[in-house]
Amino acid sequence: MSDPTISALQSGKDHTQENFPVASFLVRPDARGPVMAYYRFARAADDIADNPDVGSEEKLRLLDWMRGGLEGGEAGAGAEEAQELARVCRARGITLAHAHELLDAFEQDCLKNRYQSWDELMAYCRNSAMPVGRYVLDVHGEDRQLWPMNDALCAALQIINHLQDCGKDYRAIDRVYIPLPLLDEAGVAVEALGGARSSPALQGVIHALVRRTQGLLRASAPFADAIRDTRLALEVAIIQRLAEDLCEVLLAGDPLAGGVHHGKLRAARLALGAALRQGTRRCFIRTRS
Repeated sequence: MSDPTISALQSGKDHTQENFPVASFLVRPDARGPVMAYYRFARAADDIADNPDVGSEEKLRLLDWMRGGLEGGEAGAGAEEAQELARVCRARGITLAHAHELLDAFEQDCLKNRYQSWDELMAYCRNSAMPVGRYVLDVHGEDRQLWPMNDALCAALQIINHLQDCGKDYRAIDRVYIPLPLLDEAGVAVEALGGARSSPALQGVIHALVRRTQGLLRASAPFADAIRDTRLALEVAIIQRLAEDLCEVLLAGDPLAGGVHHGKLRAARLALGAALRQGTRRCFIRTRS
């Protein structure tokens, strides 16, 4: 059974329109379905939390309906996307914590629209981003010792998205992920995020966050090499490279003015180069061993 309100709130965005690859052809066919089940669940929940025309109380009700689909109970209860994901997790022995934590983050989005520190932002990423990669690793049967590198990469991807969309998020849903003390120290009012262009002071704040994000990416740089599954390793190497380049794009551009996303040709060129480098490294390692 589905809640018609959830269907009405769907943005129409799919996995091909995301910043980074989602279950691309590189992912093993037997893993692609489970990854897409998680994506559909996450997309439905995200569309609820980010809708500018729905109040927080109604958003929380709908997210609770999604949580009901994970938890089971009465036959047919809960959102269809959640029920589908729950079936996948039960069949593969994967914890539902990865899904519940994501809902925790979306519920937080409904109640909290300002952040006070980098650590507070990382605590948000712990639920909003890190479970996504952890779930994918569990689907592939990878070692949980990889989680720290996964967490660094996923947090970096989340912060990149926040910075790219900082103007849009402020204008549309009055949500600001940039820690307020950083803006205060630079003498920048929150309202500046509604402008057409960033002032030099606001750009300085954004650049400082980009540099911290680059630190996360340095921590995640060995991640792809440590993954056993070659196809997943190629996908992670591509995501890592796209993220590194987007940091450079953010340092060179202005998210309020636009143009801080990858074009298709640039993304394809970066992805091909990353896949070739990762594939060559794996062949070299195997030859030496």
